[in-house]
Amino acid sequence: MASQELINKLEETIENFPDFPIPGIQFKDISPIFLNPKLYEEVIADLTAFSKGKVDAVCGIESRGYLFGIAIAVALEVPFILIRKKGKLPPPIISEKYDLEYGSAEIETREGHIKKGQRILIHDDLLATGGTTEAAAKLVEKQGATVSQFSFLIGLKDLKGEEKLKKFGADVYSILEY
Repeated sequence: MASQELINKLEETIENFPDFPIPGIQFKDISPIFLNPKLYEEVIADLTAFSKGKVDAVCGIESRGYLFGIAIAVALEVPFILIRKKGKLPPPIISEKYDLEYGSAEIETREGHIKKGQRILIHDDLLATGGTTEAAAKLVEKQGATVSQFSFLIGLKDLKGEEKLKKFGADVYSILEY
């Protein structure tokens, strides 16, 4: 969906840091996008076009999922719902545990913010292994809503995160794929 022009601009803007934060990781620093308001607007327009008329709310995953997710929700004129790390939201909350490479983690959202029957877009900046996004989708389903879409600025194909998301039957979109 993204134009080749937008893809080129993003590839020129996003900085790659080999072996950060640990050896073997290729860190993609998206922060230079925020130095260019016009480019940021183009990203939001692209992500919004993917979801227009297809969702009733946007869930953003803490914390970088908020950077674009809030603007997507505003552009679509739908609610934005926070998905946060454990212990960051007041009760009542709904939570979901998920496995990490070493150990586990937990994410939460406020009970009642996601409404039964809503079509939800889950947004995050990057799709890697898909564990956190899968847990977010389970949070949505626990509340009787449907994940209709997932969107990301970057998808790391070799880590096969998209495979974990297929079971939700939702469209998956990444502007950039590496």
